[in-house]
Amino acid sequence: MVSLAPLPTFYQIYKKKTSEGFQSIPYVVSLFSAMLWIYYALLKKDAIFLITINTFCVFIQTFYIVTYFYYGPKKEKIVTVKLMLLFNVFGFGVIFLATYFLKNPSLRLLILGYICMAFALAVFVAPLAIVRKVIKTKSVEYMPFTLSVFLTLGAVMWFFYGLCLKDMNVAVPNILGFIFGVLQMILYAVYKNHPKKTVEESDPKLQLSDHPVVVVDVAKLGSDVNAVIPNSTKSNNGGRTEGNAFNKV
Repeated sequence: MVSLAPLPTFYQIYKKKTSEGFQSIPYVVSLFSAMLWIYYALLKKDAIFLITINTFCVFIQTFYIVTYFYYGPKKEKIVTVKLMLLFNVFGFGVIFLATYFLKNPSLRLLILGYICMAFALAVFVAPLAIVRKVIKTKSVEYMPFTLSVFLTLGAVMWFFYGLCLKDMNVAVPNILGFIFGVLQMILYAVYKNHPKKTVEESDPKLQLSDHPVVVVDVAKLGSDVNAVIPNSTKSNNGGRTEGNAFNKV
């Protein structure tokens, strides 16, 4: 359910035909975390639930990233590619190579468990950029309420699942996830009816002056001048001709 929570956000992106205002880092980090948890579950064994949920998470997060990339501005596309290379290619590759060839399986699982726990915490910290934006703009436009609710519920369920497995690597990160989920819901309740901050309000330099502005069409003015000058020249030439004829008479 947590993975499906951003669907309204991406439907909004589809309708607007732009992902401007949203950020890709929560989905890139979520994909990276899901990849790590699948690797951890394969080594741990008897963790089919972890494999199933995170495999689905990999597919849905990939869909989000592709959609974001398709509708994103050029600058955001470059940032998304850099994040993907950093986390999902280089980061995962380094962790895999550093742990897979360890001879002691228990040590390998222990180290990988700590790494998974650290990046699970990063998944919950990633939305802080959105929280900062909400506080700055006093608008919840870019923080979907459904995502906050399902993040909180998911954190509670995963916490109890970790306790049942006696696996603190699963349980501990979800304490922080619960706290951040509640924080986001509180912010939503505070700012949901707050008037949106316009561009002029956020940047006084962009405010329009109260004085009237005179707009001059330079191109049109230039064509008018060119049209007038030949006529004046002809008149002057004509005057000279008449004068010469009079003198001859």
